[in-house]
Amino acid sequence: MYICSCFGVTEAQVKEHAANGACTPRQIASACKAGTDCGSCVRRIQALLGRGACPRRELADEGKPVLADLSATAELNEAA
Repeated sequence: MYICSCFGVTEAQVKEHAANGACTPRQIASACKAGTDCGSCVRRIQALLGRGACPRRELADEGKPVLADLSATAELNEAA
């Protein structure tokens, strides 16, 4: 089922990006452009993302630096 008609993004694609770490509609938009044209799909994207476990969101909720943690995580992934 299409979530974003403007860019032909499906529900499965949004779920795949979420599984790969996208936790917000903005991060989904960065990954596949969904939500960046007319914006009518943003609420559907939000509903798909829900309030599930997201390490970056949890860090932000705790007031910890999110971007610094992401760069450290990227360094660990590159070393592996």
